[in-house]
Amino acid sequence: MASKKVILCPNPFRDERLAAAKRSKEILENVGLQTVVCLPFNREGYGEELGVPIRPLQQEIKSADLLIAFGGDGTILHLARTVALHRVPVLGINLGSLGFMSELELNELDRLRDLKDWNFTVESRMMLDVSVVRGGRTVYNTIALNDAVISKGSIARVVRLNIFTEEGFLTRVGGDGVVLATPTGSTGYSMAAGGPIVEPTARNLLITPICPHSTRSSCYVLSPEHRITVEAMDANRKFVYLSSDGGKAFSLKNGDQIRVSQSRHTTQLVRLSKKSFCEILDKKMGTEAACHEE
Repeated sequence: MASKKVILCPNPFRDERLAAAKRSKEILENVGLQTVVCLPFNREGYGEELGVPIRPLQQEIKSADLLIAFGGDGTILHLARTVALHRVPVLGINLGSLGFMSELELNELDRLRDLKDWNFTVESRMMLDVSVVRGGRTVYNTIALNDAVISKGSIARVVRLNIFTEEGFLTRVGGDGVVLATPTGSTGYSMAAGGPIVEPTARNLLITPICPHSTRSSCYVLSPEHRITVEAMDANRKFVYLSSDGGKAFSLKNGDQIRVSQSRHTTQLVRLSKKSFCEILDKKMGTEAACHEE
């Protein structure tokens, strides 16, 4: 069997001096796997002074069998579009705080030896197609693993949004905005805004208002076949933005249609253990509670 190629992708702001990536490289190469190191975002010249050659991610991903992300959930989200488009599974090593999507903690790097026989399971996570149609023309288009967030700018004004499905009008939201999330994203911004936690391997579309000004505002959990359209009613008078997976904000205008639906692309997360979602949730939420107590 030909040697499998593994991309090591450390967040340089989390993995200081690439210590975790270099240790992982040593472990994987000792069990016969080929490795290359790429960064999740461009940082010219970084790594050379540490004796680690940095390769271009967009070039190496084309022939990769697995990508290992070192960082928090934000690092995996940053990489989600790239790995999904190339159908490369990703294994997360948590160097952040909660790390709901990560499989291993920093003190568990020796578990990477389990990759020797390429014996692991893969969880398929639903993604979203997110687009903005303006005057009949698509002016924004991406895929997202966690969510698409429509929100106001820094000025404290109410955003008014009309939300539809292909079946017709669903609801009107007045407040700071709305989160349109996947089950994976249900433990992110959606949860912080009061949305429900959904098992991440499920297939659902979540709609969670952000700081609604009406006590009758509800969260919605829809089947994945629905196609959601959101219209900002007063985007010309107020700053209203769209952000997918916490990425760069896109400024919306009156008449824009924000369209969100289940994508044909998925993110494949590698699992080395058989921990249930309930076990993971209990551990992560317990960690968060302990942090708050400190």
